[in-house]
Amino acid sequence: MPITPNSVIQVLIYLVILLLITKPLGLYMTRVFTGERTWLTPVFAPVERVFYRLSGVDAEEEQKWTGYTISMLLFSVAGMLLLYLFERTQQWHGPLFNPQGFGAVEPQLAFNTAASFTSNTNWQAYAGEQTMSYLTQMAGLAFHNFASAATGIALALAFVRGLTRRSAQHLGNFWVDITRCILYVLLPISIVGALVLVSQGVIQNFNAYTQVVTLEGVKQVIAQGPVASQEIIKEFGTNGGGFFNANSAHPFENPNVITNMVEMLAIFAIPAGLTYLFGKMAGNTRQGWAIWAAMGILFLIGVFVILPAEQSGNPLLTHLGANQAVTAYQAGGNMEGKEVRFGITQTALFSTITTDASCGAVNGFFDSFTPLGGMIPMLNIALGEIIFGGVGSGLYGMLIFAVLAVFIAGLMVGRTPEYLGKKIEQKEMKMAALAILILPASILGFTAIAAVLQAGMSSILNPGPHGLSEILYAYTSGTGNNGSAFGGLSANTPFYNWTLSFAMLIGRFAFVVPVMALAGAIVKKKVVPANAGTFPTTGPLFVVLLIGVILIVGALTYFPAYALGPVVEHLLMLVGKRF
Repeated sequence: MPITPNSVIQVLIYLVILLLITKPLGLYMTRVFTGERTWLTPVFAPVERVFYRLSGVDAEEEQKWTGYTISMLLFSVAGMLLLYLFERTQQWHGPLFNPQGFGAVEPQLAFNTAASFTSNTNWQAYAGEQTMSYLTQMAGLAFHNFASAATGIALALAFVRGLTRRSAQHLGNFWVDITRCILYVLLPISIVGALVLVSQGVIQNFNAYTQVVTLEGVKQVIAQGPVASQEIIKEFGTNGGGFFNANSAHPFENPNVITNMVEMLAIFAIPAGLTYLFGKMAGNTRQGWAIWAAMGILFLIGVFVILPAEQSGNPLLTHLGANQAVTAYQAGGNMEGKEVRFGITQTALFSTITTDASCGAVNGFFDSFTPLGGMIPMLNIALGEIIFGGVGSGLYGMLIFAVLAVFIAGLMVGRTPEYLGKKIEQKEMKMAALAILILPASILGFTAIAAVLQAGMSSILNPGPHGLSEILYAYTSGTGNNGSAFGGLSANTPFYNWTLSFAMLIGRFAFVVPVMALAGAIVKKKVVPANAGTFPTTGPLFVVLLIGVILIVGALTYFPAYALGPVVEHLLMLVGKRF
């Protein structure tokens, strides 16, 4: 079935709005992180100075890549331990902050959740409204929604400084970067965004759960809580962990198409803005727009693969004579696992956005997608979530591929590769290659272990290729720090709690160490003046080369594993067979 004009219009509206907010937000963040005065400076500058005074931080003292990385790791470990403590002691949070009287979270699940939110993954092997107290949700999980997002942005800033500074030694100050990020960027926009969500029906309260009697006479418990304040930062910080088990499909989190659009724009806002920040700090905004263009093209490819796959419907139902055509009287296509208030287009768009970014929020369920529709979210994450990507992590991940692209271009023309006037040599390529290879090693390694051990296979609810996809998606989501689930996999077991915890920590911290080492090496290099033989990195040729390198690397590292489940399942569905 061809894509409907209505679907194309909805996608283009989203992309145009995103384009319009890229420059203002990017320019604002540039001023914040370069220490220039903004309209919020009179409000937050005194608060910022108090934080530095209390913590003993010298805002003028910068760090080398080793000091910056160590500070980030210490901050993350401390935050992870704090969240674990909140989870293990929530039975003492009192009636105001724990009106349902939830007990302590089981140790293995608590460790998994702490690793998840610290790494900006927000994988949830539990139902939020049945497990976590209000205090754990607010002071534990929501704190990490701010802190892990700020950490990712800080790392991106350090990497950009490494590329753009000339013959320097330092990459900035980690403590200053995260403080400014939270105070000037994440907090004020989240407050405004939360109020917008409340105005549209997203709840924000401390009420005990409400017991009602349905029209059928059945008793039902309706969960309550401080949802809006967590919902906005889960999207704006590309976190993704839902207050409710149904995540952004729940009407208390995402009640209508207006909130759906606000949440989708929030997910890509900072990653898009950071591309403009990169161009400004590089002294040439065309550098940033070239990165934006590559991201935008890859984003559209994903959307326009999912849309026809879902709008064509399920071939198995077609064989049974079901009418899945789009008409004035029915939505048509594959509506299984999708909310009627969003439909196929808004669900496909949300699903592409949330897996392009390291967000993981969902307003539909991938387990119910068609095989090809479900394959795109997996591939989006597997590419490293660089298609706009997570806040910060998307930019430095894409810039790693940019370094690889110019290296390949240099080899093709017989010149020493250069990026932003700096030579890319052996050490830089070793670090870039190591960073890129860490992700598939974790994803495919853990998947292989789970696929041969009874502890891994026993959690599959759907046999055959679909079951393989469930396992593969879990480790892709964990290592990629996305946090969304394919569904159909019982992941709250000791085996998956431990292995996914390690996958999430590897995907965040093992990946970023070589990235920072690369930044530390390249910041010391002198800038070589451009000449006739310099490969331009601002035009269409570079954009095409960058996209090609990303897709080729993805194909070489992932395609055999990722095609095995979804593609085989798709072929079986076409001939009318199921498992």
